Amino acid sequence: MPERPVFPGLSRRRALASLVATGGGLMGAALAQAAPGPVAAPKAPDGERKAEPNASHPSPADQPGATAHPVIRTQSDALYRPTIHFSPESGFMNDPNGLIHDGSVFHLYYQYDPFAPYAGHVHWGHATSKDLLSWQDQPIALNESPAGEAFTGCTVLDAQNSSGLFKEGQGGLVALYTRATPKKQSQYLAISEDGGQSFHDIAQNPVLDIGSNSFRDPQVIFHEPTRQWVMVVAKSRLHQIAFYASIDLRHWVHLSDFGPSGLYGVDYECPNLIEIPVEGGGSRWVLFISVNPGGPTGGSITQYFVGSFDGSRFTPDDTVIGLTDFAKDAYALQCYQNMPGKQAVSIAWLGNWQYCQELPTQSWRGCMTLPRLMTLRHDSAGWLRLAQAPKGLETLREAPIAFTCQRLAAGASASVPLPQGVALELVLSATVDQMPPNLPLGDKGRTGRFVIVFGNDMGENLTIGFDAFSGQLWIDRADLNGFKQPFFTGQFSTPLNADDRHFDIRLVLDACTLEVFANGGLSVGTALLFSANPLSFLKLEATGAGASIETLGLYRLRKVMPRETAL
Repeated sequence: MPERPVFPGLSRRRALASLVATGGGLMGAALAQAAPGPVAAPKAPDGERKAEPNASHPSPADQPGATAHPVIRTQSDALYRPTIHFSPESGFMNDPNGLIHDGSVFHLYYQYDPFAPYAGHVHWGHATSKDLLSWQDQPIALNESPAGEAFTGCTVLDAQNSSGLFKEGQGGLVALYTRATPKKQSQYLAISEDGGQSFHDIAQNPVLDIGSNSFRDPQVIFHEPTRQWVMVVAKSRLHQIAFYASIDLRHWVHLSDFGPSGLYGVDYECPNLIEIPVEGGGSRWVLFISVNPGGPTGGSITQYFVGSFDGSRFTPDDTVIGLTDFAKDAYALQCYQNMPGKQAVSIAWLGNWQYCQELPTQSWRGCMTLPRLMTLRHDSAGWLRLAQAPKGLETLREAPIAFTCQRLAAGASASVPLPQGVALELVLSATVDQMPPNLPLGDKGRTGRFVIVFGNDMGENLTIGFDAFSGQLWIDRADLNGFKQPFFTGQFSTPLNADDRHFDIRLVLDACTLEVFANGGLSVGTALLFSANPLSFLKLEATGAGASIETLGLYRLRKVMPRETAL
């Protein structure tokens, strides 16, 4: 049956205005003078699960980070420290949140325990950048408080002061985020009066509370066609994304729910809604939903749906489940707000909840992916799929490393020594020779294989391979010996077009991180890497069939992170 109007006889926008007026004062009134009562909202069916744990945001009482631990620095802390990926100076970092360009600088806020390299005591850490690559640490922007931990959320630029929380004629940054305790998760609003350096909660909080302990991670956009703020927020254990609307960021009306749909896992979280351009013209709306645990590779994964959004309801174009990554270590994707040129740019946490608190660094854990420019592209079957590419990475390239190879015969290889302690970018395209006649079907996956190997003389190898005749791209980190754990899966693969013998790849290797962009960015794999010894050479191999190499570029990338590294 059709959705019942918010208020009978009123348009949605008039209903929103009525809600503001009946909430305890006209919009723009100072909250200290007029504190409206809580907005009535239906109680979620999961509201009685008061003792239910959170799979991806563990209760601090159950975590090693619940009490402060001494920070111990070891040699591995510098060996595995990235030089171009953001990581915290110390402590534990997970989800990015509050990503925004304020008109002059980019802000990166993130889930952060400053006391220990374990999850717990969640604050909002903060860094700023002029280019999304060179980051400067800033003081903690939001603190844990007696009301709970500061879980994931967003920031918006309230330039017109629609909230009425800033001085007349002024606007500013507003954070909407989840305050969380083991028994309750509700949405809070905080404002910044110093350009995003710090935020303080308003007296009216919470601004949205449905009596649930699994209701979190709001993301808010301004929807121009309907002239209203729209929030997407996860009803985690119900596997739903709730849509709310507001004209003042303080009073919210429920619009619709999306789901359950796609991969369920245990929890839905970290939803993001963004309009992304389609290559060739037009745009579509994309809804990102993170799932944990329950990803097809184990643990954490981010899925996406392509569709339309009318200001009230998201409608997917089809039932296809898109995954942002075919490997295991890109989670909690968040999109930048207020991007110049309306570009769609995202950053994700480079980690997985199955092992993130056991990694072999002692003083810090957690890093972010590189910023990624996102577009939508029709694949060979006609489906709209997400294409991703590292944004601005070319600006970090130093002089290319001399490596020439135009042709590999079947069974041949070519190698080059690697510099130590620097990030590397490899750009390569190749075409494997025709499949031998009468090749048995069982040999298609072993013949026509083009392999990229990063290795050392101790027998450790990281391999990225292309099986031309079976149409597979794969990553294998199993032969690295710096970290072993039952859930630290060794191999990942994704299908490409079978019998398409052409292969293009762009990959970035930076200390403990690998980001692979293949098939024009339609196939992306992100993985943590821990070798016991530095990887000292790069080797290209052709197996079962020769290959012609059309493009080959190997670059050192300039260090931009102000951290102690292996350099």
